[in-house]
Amino acid sequence: MYEWIAKLTAGEGQGGLWQKVLTLLPVRIVFRLCSMLAYFAMFKARKGILAQISCNMADLLGPMSTAQLQLLTRQYVCNAMFTLFEIIFLSKRLPPLADKLFQVDGEAHLEEALKQANGKGFIVYTPHVGNFFYYYWYLTRKYDCLTVASAGSPELRPMYLQFQAMGCQGLDYDSMPPLELYRTLKKHVNRGGVVFLLGDFWRPSFPVSRFFGRMTRTPEGAAMLALEHQVPIVPMHGYRGRDGKHRLVFHAPLLYCHGNPLNGRQARADVNVELNRFMETVIRAHPASWFYWFNAHERWERDADARDVGDSKLVESAVS
Repeated sequence: MYEWIAKLTAGEGQGGLWQKVLTLLPVRIVFRLCSMLAYFAMFKARKGILAQISCNMADLLGPMSTAQLQLLTRQYVCNAMFTLFEIIFLSKRLPPLADKLFQVDGEAHLEEALKQANGKGFIVYTPHVGNFFYYYWYLTRKYDCLTVASAGSPELRPMYLQFQAMGCQGLDYDSMPPLELYRTLKKHVNRGGVVFLLGDFWRPSFPVSRFFGRMTRTPEGAAMLALEHQVPIVPMHGYRGRDGKHRLVFHAPLLYCHGNPLNGRQARADVNVELNRFMETVIRAHPASWFYWFNAHERWERDADARDVGDSKLVESAVS
């Protein structure tokens, strides 16, 4: 996946030529081109990354026919290609296109979260589904936002720098010490800012949690901020509809009590499992739109036992 990104973000040679050509094409033509390339990729690449993507989908989503799995894999490839096109080539045209690109549901939940926060900000929590770059940019137009990303990869860095130039500020998981990162987020939300967190990052140093019924490691920053500083979490997800528009769906804010300070670790684990189940619900509803199918197999704890790490209290809202 990162090799595809590197080819598109290359600034010289063939990569630069691709940039010039794709920028001139109408969006509807590029979307059809991505669909054709997805068909070609499925035909040519029967092994390697596409085989791994299909294997991961079958593993997590449950039994499906060969035809269903092939269709889902092709939809994923098409969606990934078009998302990369949007990020790399359409981003500079975002402001005039915004009204045509986004359809938003539940935006009143953001103002509800501000009221609940009592002078503080709130957290917007989402998985890597749809064009998450665009969803963060949409929020930055309305709120003082800060996010956490993984900008250490040389393939991804040009995209992050491009959005940073558009006013989308972020902290880097891979270069900032965890304590400094958390303190920066804490200061931002305590002074009324909005923190946009993608909860399905994986690092071997993250706390153990449960995702898709399996032991894995997910970040606990959202749970820590919510419990220790009494700031609401607004779960959200976005996806691209058949008409090419992005649907952004904001859910009712979650506000957690402090609980027993002597059992803070368990409280964070419980909240994390709850948020992971929300993300799982979104991914199951829009499986072709989840970014991490290409390496999902790398995140499961092989030697972990099957103990529960928390009980979910989040009522999974219908996502569509």
